[in-house]
Amino acid sequence: MKNRYNARAENKRRAFVLPDTITEEELVEILKVTKQAHHRTAFILGFYQCMRVSEIVNLKVEDIDRSQKLLYIKQAKGHKDRHIPIAPETMKYLKNIPMTCGIRALQVAWHRSTKKVLGHTLNFHLLRHSAISFYLTKKKWDVTFVQRMAGHSNIATTQIYAHINPTDLVERMWGK
Repeated sequence: MKNRYNARAENKRRAFVLPDTITEEELVEILKVTKQAHHRTAFILGFYQCMRVSEIVNLKVEDIDRSQKLLYIKQAKGHKDRHIPIAPETMKYLKNIPMTCGIRALQVAWHRSTKKVLGHTLNFHLLRHSAISFYLTKKKWDVTFVQRMAGHSNIATTQIYAHINPTDLVERMWGK
């Protein structure tokens, strides 16, 4: 009997596609059309805190240490805990914790807001991708700091987001 298993097909690499991201300016425009305060809070946490939607929904008041300026993310992906610094842009929104809606409601609100501003819907997880890229390329944070903020065990996972926006390349090339 002939072996139908094709080992070569199993070893083919998938095409590498850069993760989609939005800019901080686009986030600001999205926040302007978002009516509910708890939705704005979730979007802010996703972007500035590199948080997953499940981490945002599970965040409790006792997980916020304002004096140390830290958030305690409990049992995130991979059952890992992590402490992350509170971004200055986030501090005033923490009064809306705990979230008064669930994961699906936040996803729907995000879709609605991105459709209004950008003309198409985006996945909520894109906020996290955008945040990681933002801290690496705009804020110029060291990759190990961003790795810790994102809760990645492997630095290679964080480095995927170190891509440079083509507009930034043009500005660098033309000295703008």
